Amino acid sequence: MKRRHLFWVLSLAAAMAAPVHAQQFFRIGTGGTAGTYYPVGGMIANAVSQPGKIVATAQATNGSVANVNGVAGGALESGFSQSDVATWAYTGTGVYEGKPKVTDLRMIANLYPESIHLVVKKGSGIKSVSDLKGKRVALDEPGSGTLVNARIVLAAYGVKESDIKPEYIKPNQAGDKLKDGALDAFFFVGGAPAGAIAELASSGTGIELVPLAGPQADALRKTNPYLAVDTIAAGTYKDVPAVQTMAMGAQWVTSAKADAETVYQITKALYGKAAQDTLAAGHAKGKFITKENAVKGVGIPFHPGAERFYKEAGLLK
Repeated sequence: MKRRHLFWVLSLAAAMAAPVHAQQFFRIGTGGTAGTYYPVGGMIANAVSQPGKIVATAQATNGSVANVNGVAGGALESGFSQSDVATWAYTGTGVYEGKPKVTDLRMIANLYPESIHLVVKKGSGIKSVSDLKGKRVALDEPGSGTLVNARIVLAAYGVKESDIKPEYIKPNQAGDKLKDGALDAFFFVGGAPAGAIAELASSGTGIELVPLAGPQADALRKTNPYLAVDTIAAGTYKDVPAVQTMAMGAQWVTSAKADAETVYQITKALYGKAAQDTLAAGHAKGKFITKENAVKGVGIPFHPGAERFYKEAGLLK
């Protein structure tokens, strides 16, 4: 009996001393529930989770800046960020000017293009960014990448924040206010189609997307090389024709402190056939999440775990 008891104690001690096989929890900071980060994050979390080994979960947050700060502070293992915000954080430029650089920020993958949407009610008469002067405009919440980009776009077209009546709310709240006539326009940066905007377009209210084109957009892209010309295709939203805008990459970032084997397994799972099929079928932006796109437009170092996968796949030297 004593021997059996001793065996049990030793077995328990051995199990406790083997954290290598312990289940890893890996949170992914996304964005508001009505945007694109949240549903895509949920699909990715399901696709990369490995029962008993890795449990990935998608968490709703305020967006890019909040996610980068969460990763830097250890409140999140990873998060989604616009390419501009990730690069600014790592280099201490842009919105991170004068703040400590987030030198531990590392890339898992570039995911898909995020389009800048400027949404107005059908028949509003707002045809250009400059028409927003004097109007009630939602710019998204502090901590979101949308707020950062909305300010850059307004400035490029000569519109100051004091020229508009700004509101700092998420796109689903903005959509409700637009429908009720309590708001004239709102910005949203994310993969098209975005749930809140699609809902609004189909609700009978009807929407229009204001183009971000012309010399102002050209000048903005010159000073912000992470921006690219983008077209939101006709029919992406009900009865909305094709519109030219700008886009940047949505990226999945983590900390240099994240376990290399865990990040390797997650990256490998993301580009396995099962995950790729699920992503392509699950969201319009899912088909962009390929290993070839993963290494494009990256302005910060890769995490060693992700880098190992991309080197094995022949995508990095």
